[in-house]
Amino acid sequence: MQVTRYNAKDTSVVVNDVYITGLGEDMISVEKEEDLASNKVGAQGDIVRSEINNTIYTITVTVQSTSPQLGYLLNLKDSTDFFPLWVINKSLGVRAGGAKAMVSSIPEISLGAEAEDIEVAFTVYDGDVIAS
Repeated sequence: MQVTRYNAKDTSVVVNDVYITGLGEDMISVEKEEDLASNKVGAQGDIVRSEINNTIYTITVTVQSTSPQLGYLLNLKDSTDFFPLWVINKSLGVRAGGAKAMVSSIPEISLGAEAEDIEVAFTVYDGDVIAS
């Protein structure tokens, strides 16, 4: 039986060479925009697998409202230049992101009786998930 260790503290988020701290409870999600391929089955059962060459990913970074980098992340919404974004977990050997990212949506910010987490979504145009 194999037992594998996971610790959320082993995860780093680096946006344009700035380490993001104060991550929220959900921390990070990485999602590819499309499947890797689509399948088409002919009338006689022949199958064609068409590869989809879309490298766009959405990476959502959740930070606490007290994160020291919250202002930095919010200001990136005005950037017209691409910047690198990488999510790294060394203990799992996983790295996700790319060199051409931009903020894709302005996050909802709620101010009330409790401090709520804030989600910043990025589009990564040359995205990849790499396992070592």
